[in-house]
Amino acid sequence: MSGKKLLVAALLWLASIASALAVVHTTQRNRELTAELGRAQKQRDELRYEQERLLLEKGAWSAYSRIEKVAREKLKMHVPAAGERVLVPKK
Repeated sequence: MSGKKLLVAALLWLASIASALAVVHTTQRNRELTAELGRAQKQRDELRYEQERLLLEKGAWSAYSRIEKVAREKLKMHVPAAGERVLVPKK
């Protein structure tokens, strides 16, 4: 082989090694990103479930019947009778 052909063969060999290393690196990075995506999706699902649970809990705590019950039992409030009502004139 002449020097020129040997140089071309060496360059092609180096290019194929570099290409193989690039494929290995890309495959590994793809696996890492896929695993990260799976974790992020799992966290998203957990947060969505928590949000739904909190919305249901908020609805239960703010229900009119619950507010009325707390006002009666803990705060000792009641609906004023007609004689207990005071009308304030508008200025």
